[in-house]
Amino acid sequence: MDTVIIRPPNSLGRGFVPAQYLPEGKDGYYLRNIQIGRPLDSWRPLSSSEVQILVENGNSADSWDDVLVADPFDPVQIRNSHFFGLVRIGRLSNLVLEHHDLQTSTGITNSTIVACDIGDDVAIHNCRYLAHYIIGNRCILLNIDEMYTTNHARFGNGIIKDGESEDARIWIDLANEQGGRAVLPFEGMIPADAYLWAKYRDDKALQTRLCQITQMSFDSRRGYYGTVGDQCVIKNCRTIKDVKIGSHCYIRGVNRLENLTIRSSQTEPTEIGDGVELVNGIVGLGNRVSLGCKAVSFVLGDNSCLEYGACLIHSFLGDNSTVSCCEIRNSLIFPAHQQHHNNSFLIAACILGQSNLAAGATIGSNHNSRANDGEVLAGRGFWPGLCTSLKHPCRFASFVLLAKGDYPAELNIPLPFSLLNNNPSEDRLELMPAYWWLHNMYALVRNSWKFRQRDRRHTKTQHIEFDYLAPDTVEEILTAMGLIEQWVGKAYARICGQKVGHQHVQDLASMGRDLLRTMQQTPHDLEVLAEDLERSNRRQVLLRPVEGYHAYEQMVFYYAVKNLIEYLEADPDASFSTMARTLAGERQKTWVNLGGQLITGPELDRLRSDIAEGRLDSWDQIHARYDQLWAAYPLARQRHAWATFCHLLGQRPSRDQWLEALDRAASIQELICQRVYQSRKKDFDNPFRQATYRNAEEMAATVGTVDQDPFVMQIRKQTQDFVSRIEKLRNR
Repeated sequence: MDTVIIRPPNSLGRGFVPAQYLPEGKDGYYLRNIQIGRPLDSWRPLSSSEVQILVENGNSADSWDDVLVADPFDPVQIRNSHFFGLVRIGRLSNLVLEHHDLQTSTGITNSTIVACDIGDDVAIHNCRYLAHYIIGNRCILLNIDEMYTTNHARFGNGIIKDGESEDARIWIDLANEQGGRAVLPFEGMIPADAYLWAKYRDDKALQTRLCQITQMSFDSRRGYYGTVGDQCVIKNCRTIKDVKIGSHCYIRGVNRLENLTIRSSQTEPTEIGDGVELVNGIVGLGNRVSLGCKAVSFVLGDNSCLEYGACLIHSFLGDNSTVSCCEIRNSLIFPAHQQHHNNSFLIAACILGQSNLAAGATIGSNHNSRANDGEVLAGRGFWPGLCTSLKHPCRFASFVLLAKGDYPAELNIPLPFSLLNNNPSEDRLELMPAYWWLHNMYALVRNSWKFRQRDRRHTKTQHIEFDYLAPDTVEEILTAMGLIEQWVGKAYARICGQKVGHQHVQDLASMGRDLLRTMQQTPHDLEVLAEDLERSNRRQVLLRPVEGYHAYEQMVFYYAVKNLIEYLEADPDASFSTMARTLAGERQKTWVNLGGQLITGPELDRLRSDIAEGRLDSWDQIHARYDQLWAAYPLARQRHAWATFCHLLGQRPSRDQWLEALDRAASIQELICQRVYQSRKKDFDNPFRQATYRNAEEMAATVGTVDQDPFVMQIRKQTQDFVSRIEKLRNR
């Protein structure tokens, strides 16, 4: 079979769409004419004098009759270029375009143009092969080896074109190396879509409909041209093939861009450059991809950064994320993920956002069998420390911090906000509940603030819950408290010489609950053993369980009262009694993190059912449902807060209990302020941190003092405001 095919001399730029795929009476330009969005009479044929000037300037065309121009048109601006097929050129005047101090004249020089539509006042210089593209106004294209579109271009969307088989469809294998959670990428896809598709694989009707909806969302006809939006700059690039580029995009020095949609706008411009190679994917609004990155079969959410040689394969990286100097494969990552160290590795994982991977972390790279079918599922706030190594499969609750270590077996950690430590010297696994609340309040509170501050999206399609205390984490805390009660009860039974195996679980939990409520700190002689945290026979020890239990209770109490305060403040006419009536109801215990947005289990079931049964039959309608659920979320969270408050008190609270709760919430807020200060102060009091400075004055001049820390000052102000808000509500 010939690899180089000989075609007639006049075929270049013609016959773009094979005849069998053309509707009756249509030519290969009919879709192109729809795409341009301007009247076909906007252009005119060249005059004989203009043709003469073009030829004298070293230009050629297989037919000058097929080169159309708009007025005003200055033929002097076109030199040493060659035109094939139908080429339409917009207004062309003698102007200079400038971008980032780069200045170039408008016009077309030293280029080969094949069947393209070129916008007004465009600069195209040294483009060796530019074919089947629609170029917007005031674009700059410099030094491009090849930039072209095929008649079956899909622009990164997981669809098939007319005449193609299913084998041509591009899938992304998320969260599992074997493809068992594969999804079809599409322009506008958000983490919620990917999670809904990848997670509920047992819902066959849902899976079928999502595939159908994606295929129906895009035109399967052949013949669409690649597009470059207005005021784009593309320079010093090698290969750009089948790429749709939004307006105001800046692309420089790329090696290869193929089968992509690059979303970009004036308010959220995207930048791509310097040795980058991107194949089969969707790049979101306001992204920055640079410095040797490689991505294949991927989706990048909005306002994310991929840089410094990062590698992203078969993965979805959520909004507001930064990834550099590392490798990610087969992973679904929710918004606000940080991974910027040269030797970190993440594979076959679903990370629910607000996460951070430290240097040397290898998450899921070690297999316990010959099969590559393991997964890692981690709640939001997941933070594996330096040189952490995990095996498949593992599951972690929200805000779990892993101390440095090579964890030898699979893990299932249901206690949120905890510190996990592998202690090989004593051959045991150690878990400290509520570590963040007790020992690093500065980082815990600051993270929520930081994630909000870094959310610079103008178009917020993916909704995100940033607060570390929300219905999902509160339900995890309540589950964790129940486990601690059981484990403390069993530990006490062992001390008393009782046979734990003969005790009923509820009896042990009741015993543990009574003990925990009477103790303020863990006795030295009480070793509390956790269960089913690790697939091993070694001990699993709970550190400081009494302190952790009380911290959990504080966190839940603070969450409940804080949300109820917000309810009262939102309605000036509301009182404690009306709040009690309005928010009354059963506590919703099942909450799902859908790409960063929290929804209840029943709401998710209705969403799935409505998609599967055709009541929601487009991605726009599905996203509209997300919006409706997000609009209702504040009230749903407040209802959950009221039910949680009742659960803590064991009854419907009275007004006196509510007033006491307000006082306690103020005390907890002051405790938060104090612990934020204390945890930050450790950095300034550390003698080893002081060792690099000549004296305290030099240190203060270099890094400031703890009292000058902006976030410490901010929390102090918030605490004062919180106490004032409570005082205003006491009479309602």
